Amino acid sequence: MENKLTDYDANRKKNIIFLLALFLILILSSLASLKFGTAKFSLSDFFLGLLGKAHDDKINLIMINNRLPRILTSIVSGAGLGLTGAILQVILQNNLASASTIGVSQGASFGAALAIVVFNLSGDFQIPLLSFLGSIIVASFILALSKFNNIKAQGIVLAGVAISAMLAGATTLIQYFADEVQLASLVYWTFGDLGSTGYKDILIIFLVVVFICIYAIFHRWDYNALLAGDNTAISLGLNVDRLVIENTVLCCLAASIIVSNIGLVNFIGLIAPHIVKMFVGNNYVYVIPGSILSGSIILLLSDLVSRMALSPVILPIGAITSFLGGPIFLYLLLKERR
Repeated sequence: MENKLTDYDANRKKNIIFLLALFLILILSSLASLKFGTAKFSLSDFFLGLLGKAHDDKINLIMINNRLPRILTSIVSGAGLGLTGAILQVILQNNLASASTIGVSQGASFGAALAIVVFNLSGDFQIPLLSFLGSIIVASFILALSKFNNIKAQGIVLAGVAISAMLAGATTLIQYFADEVQLASLVYWTFGDLGSTGYKDILIIFLVVVFICIYAIFHRWDYNALLAGDNTAISLGLNVDRLVIENTVLCCLAASIIVSNIGLVNFIGLIAPHIVKMFVGNNYVYVIPGSILSGSIILLLSDLVSRMALSPVILPIGAITSFLGGPIFLYLLLKERR
């Protein structure tokens, strides 16, 4: 008994150290993203620029109006995508699930395209609302396949691929009938863009992500129960159907808010939880904060690569994350089959 307690304490300390290491990496990644870019300036100007007190007003503008909003957008959006991936994987009991792999992000993207081109909407809540409706329809379909038709993990992913392809085709048709202004806006938006959000947009994303984070932390033991199977969770007094529906709605809300603000950014929700699970296992007490931190780190570093690879040209962030996530997705798919 004492040996088991010793192992538990050692494992707990290891997991806490891992989370602290992720937090440190996040801080360093944020500082690196703030420091490096097209504009070059000294270390002293860098710190003064953060406070808006650099001698050159241009540096203050770059730091406060350009880089800082971009970094904050990366942090909150990456956190939301990483957490939604972790939640979708446990409620669908599918390690390949994420907002992008099962078509939820594509549903949100299609809804936003309808809002921009067909209905010519531009309000703060109108585009996210249609984006949310698009994602919830896709999620409901995937949930029905998972829960009521007993389709296995690979089948769910293939269904997600099929839905994504159909929605991509529908979005292309919408682009075909768009005028020049709408087309330019929509095409640039579908590439993924972290530089178009203001502090008001960041605050909205932040509030939604914080709410879902708090919800997930309070339900961390429920997720652990789900890992043992629905029957075991029900025997422990858990209302599985309600938990699945609540989490699906919350994940779609987060995905739609993020997609409607920064466009399509794929695979963050798939990669982040798997990186964490490699170190802490499937215990959602640690998977939840780990996925939040690792999602932010991945999006931050991807954005840094997109800005520095062909500077001063900024590459589409969606392309960078797809290059990163595609091979990992194929590896996980083959691993699931084995």
